[in-house]
Amino acid sequence: MLVAITYVDAGVDQHKKDQAIDTILDMMKRTHDKGVIDLPWGFAGLYSLVTSPALKKKMKHPVLVACTDGVGTKLKLARMLGIHDTVGIDLVAMSVNDLLVTGAAPLFFLDYVAMGKVDKAVLLDLVKGIVDGCKQSDCALLGGETAEMPGMYDGGDYDLAGFCVGIVDKAKIIDGKAVKPGDDVIALASSGLHSNGYSLARKIVEGQDLAAPFGTSTLGKTLLAPTRIYAKTIRKVLEKHPVKAMANITGGGMVENIPRVIPKGCAVEIREGTWDVPPIFTHLRKLGDVPREEMYRVFNMGVGMVVVTAPRQTEAVLRTLRKAGETASVVGKVVRGSGAVNILEE
Repeated sequence: MLVAITYVDAGVDQHKKDQAIDTILDMMKRTHDKGVIDLPWGFAGLYSLVTSPALKKKMKHPVLVACTDGVGTKLKLARMLGIHDTVGIDLVAMSVNDLLVTGAAPLFFLDYVAMGKVDKAVLLDLVKGIVDGCKQSDCALLGGETAEMPGMYDGGDYDLAGFCVGIVDKAKIIDGKAVKPGDDVIALASSGLHSNGYSLARKIVEGQDLAAPFGTSTLGKTLLAPTRIYAKTIRKVLEKHPVKAMANITGGGMVENIPRVIPKGCAVEIREGTWDVPPIFTHLRKLGDVPREEMYRVFNMGVGMVVVTAPRQTEAVLRTLRKAGETASVVGKVVRGSGAVNILEE
């Protein structure tokens, strides 16, 4: 006799997901601006460029800018600690900070959550973080997808992907072409590891007590600190000052990310001691006996973003950054060279 098999028998419980939808929709609305067009049946998200607050100042040639990214193995740490309401901030930050370096303002964000088994509490915590990140970015959470995928992910495992769209006037795109030897490199402090280098970090702390005190927190929570979002700060800078280039310091650190935004014939010299390296990096280096060069290739080392300016603009840019709450300092110079970033020891 055949036994009827249901979707629940296969590991997918649509009812559990549906139970969270109303709450998620209410959370999303907290991020909405005048550009969002309400579409009750929700097969897609609609956004009007005519009514968007980002276009209060008329653009001669509006250009859309798109980014996508994830959070990586930092999610494993979140699951280990049972803290799920901060990695959503990371998800937004990874795309928004990439988008900012072009000179664009974020418009809207979409998320994709894949879970082995839908846990309503975990799902709502994840969305809470995404909403928080969107608020920090002045960005509307326009929509998302939650996929329950038994067999693809273990029961409590999940993965995140995010997609952000922004806008910039073509004449104001920051492409790095104006960078030249003599320009200053300004560093904006990171909040910690951000969302890169976690495979190495987890390997280093394997077997360590993540609940052990570390500074004013614990080792685990210090490692899980959410990525800093620079959207509001960078918008203030761009409204007041010309900027030649910016780089989001993600995987590959300063060594691999700064060369992406400087032209041929240029290189960069960064001087150690010109910014504060958070204790977590020193701890990881000592605990894992990690070579100095490897630390700079993998981690941001306390620098979340760099801004390249003409020397005559540097002090004014620093004042704006600091007034906006950023810890910022000149950490290096653009020099003649073949694109390399050289980290000079103290």
